Amino acid sequence: MESHSVERIETQNQIPQIMEPSKGTSFFRTCFNGINALLGIGIISVPYALSQGGWLCLMVLFLVAIICCYTGILLQKCMSVSPSINTYPDIGEFAFGNKGRILISIFLYLELYFVAIEFLILEGDNLHKLFPNAKIHFGCVKIVGREVFVLLDAIVILPTTWLKSLGLLAYVSIGGVLASIVLVFSIFWVGAIDGIGFEEKGVIWRWDGLISAISMYTFCYCGHAVFPTICNSMKDRSQFPKVLFVCFILSTITYGSMATMGYLMYGQNLMSQITLNLPTGKISSKIAIYTTFVNPITKYALVVSPIATAIEDKLPLRKSKFIISYFIRTFLVISTAIVALTVPFFGYVMTFTGALLGVTVSILLPCLCYVKIKRPSYLEVMFIGMILVFGSSIAISGTYTSLKNIISHV
Repeated sequence: MESHSVERIETQNQIPQIMEPSKGTSFFRTCFNGINALLGIGIISVPYALSQGGWLCLMVLFLVAIICCYTGILLQKCMSVSPSINTYPDIGEFAFGNKGRILISIFLYLELYFVAIEFLILEGDNLHKLFPNAKIHFGCVKIVGREVFVLLDAIVILPTTWLKSLGLLAYVSIGGVLASIVLVFSIFWVGAIDGIGFEEKGVIWRWDGLISAISMYTFCYCGHAVFPTICNSMKDRSQFPKVLFVCFILSTITYGSMATMGYLMYGQNLMSQITLNLPTGKISSKIAIYTTFVNPITKYALVVSPIATAIEDKLPLRKSKFIISYFIRTFLVISTAIVALTVPFFGYVMTFTGALLGVTVSILLPCLCYVKIKRPSYLEVMFIGMILVFGSSIAISGTYTSLKNIISHV
């Protein structure tokens, strides 16, 4: 893939950042951008992930956070080798040539595509909870339930994907951190004030759900695609490791708090999204649900746009490229909607994305690139080797488990 097309992934990934090119971004704003990149839709599924692995699985959440923070630092160390390295694909090319750039670009684009699918599944599930009797008639065709909202959301989102300038959407979606805070407090309010309580005991450990839990935790920390850009935006790039520490600590506190509250509230009865467990009659529940599905509407175009741009840049046509651009973006929306309707399993799709794409992008590839570029010491190679074994086992077993579950339910 061409350099200028893959670089757009960095600036238009899940949570965009606001930069000051002439001055550079301050330490605190960089921290805000990093937290924005890490706190995504995974926050509503960490309680379910905890229920899959049991209470001791919280230690695994911390382990995954530590590993992903470390691999983020490895990316920064790779970038320090040459001023020509500005993006994640640049790191892959510097380490393994053009094949490395192509491989990393493919995994990044696939990750974005599956996040877009998750957005539509999320929207359909939560709106269906609020309006369970919704249905639409098209002649002899009758559409009912969550399918109605997946299709309606796709129609509403489609015009936003046609926008070439996503600056306005970038500023809108930067409210993701605030939305996460509102969501956490809403869930706490449901448990503490609205009568649900925190009385479920749960289980200590579940071997059969451990792989799924780790895969979902990895999905939560899939921010590595934007880390190089966040680093490049800083006034003082040497402070980037400190930024990562702050971002991962605050994000892990948020994820851990949400997981603990949700598990204490609903125990083993948790659904793949905690919002689906909430009583719809309470104001706090409605605030949580509405907060959950407003963000995907604003972020969908930011996720799909890099994929569309990469396809457009590869096309040889010039005169009709404007029309083809609309066609490509429309096709992407339609295809993600079809997948969301065909595989409407939020938890299983998240497990698949986290195991195959999240582990690869956030754990395996940073380690491999670092070993190739920096030639680390023997002890560091041993440590990285353990991370690679851990990541590879999760990628293989998590992908197999999620695909098996998806196929059996389809």
